[in-house]
Amino acid sequence: MRPYDAFLLMSFGGPEKPEDVIPFLENVTRGRGIPRERLAEVGEHYYLFGGVSPINQQCRDLVEAIGADFAANGVDLPVYWGNRNWDPYLAETVAQMAKDGVRRVVALATSAYSNYSSHRQYLEDIDRAREAVGAAAPEIELIRPYFDHPGFIEPFAENTRAALLGLPEGLRAGARLLYSAHSIPTAMALASGDPRRDYGPDGAYPAQLAEAARLITERVDGADGARGHEVVYQSRSGPPSQPWLEPDINDRLAELADEGVQAVAVVPHGFVSDHMEVKFDLDVEAADTAKKLGMALVRAKAPGAHPRFAAMVRELVAERAAGTEPQGLSRWTPRSHTCPPDCCAQR
Repeated sequence: MRPYDAFLLMSFGGPEKPEDVIPFLENVTRGRGIPRERLAEVGEHYYLFGGVSPINQQCRDLVEAIGADFAANGVDLPVYWGNRNWDPYLAETVAQMAKDGVRRVVALATSAYSNYSSHRQYLEDIDRAREAVGAAAPEIELIRPYFDHPGFIEPFAENTRAALLGLPEGLRAGARLLYSAHSIPTAMALASGDPRRDYGPDGAYPAQLAEAARLITERVDGADGARGHEVVYQSRSGPPSQPWLEPDINDRLAELADEGVQAVAVVPHGFVSDHMEVKFDLDVEAADTAKKLGMALVRAKAPGAHPRFAAMVRELVAERAAGTEPQGLSRWTPRSHTCPPDCCAQR
């Protein structure tokens, strides 16, 4: 895996006790002028789960799985972990790597798609962390988006098949597959991805989500499967006057109920693990919506620390180290290991 001498997992971070919740949310929303009352409202989502976000433990589990996969396959790279918004903070991790004598790092973010917050912002996080550490900071290269890599798609397909078994047998064949992802402003979606490529009228992020949904569905139902599937969105946080990607999952559930759909399987394919936005927005809010509509709903697990996902990390590290052509299952596979300066702009 040379020329690298360490691997870095980068994630969002989350609170791990009730008193962490508001300071964490202040970190997430700093500079955006979010009223304190809104932070308190969102904080209630976390308090439902004891004030603990699942994401940090999920990262610990993934770090362990990656380390085990590296060791089993002769990859001699120490594994580090740093967050954007909570302990362990990225700058602290970069400082520790510098102290350990690490000079060149390959990093993966726990986000598979191309848009500002899931890709470009992690590049900015790296720059800020290295600047904070100073001249001793190692070089850090971020692995490309991996939304269509087999190691991302295959665990979702396996978990979707398992989720469908949780529906009454008479409802399984007609269950609609709803692929759920974090909504973003439509202007940000239009600016997502490599500007040298034509992703269609909506930008790279929606195009990649649609491709991932297609790839998972093919592995669940076959290329000619009759089961319907579609992409929906969740976790909108912007003002009503600002256009965001739609449809919202709860709105779509109501429409499907009116159309006579009796069961849905929700696949959180926009996410790597079952963190708070999955646990609350889907397992609480969407599940409650479906219950009120008299609709059966099951939810597939995200890859998390699945062995195939951990193996994907090793494969992507090797791909980046060798500089080989990026591998993927769709026409939207990134063509390069590096991004142009204007990819995934913030708008």
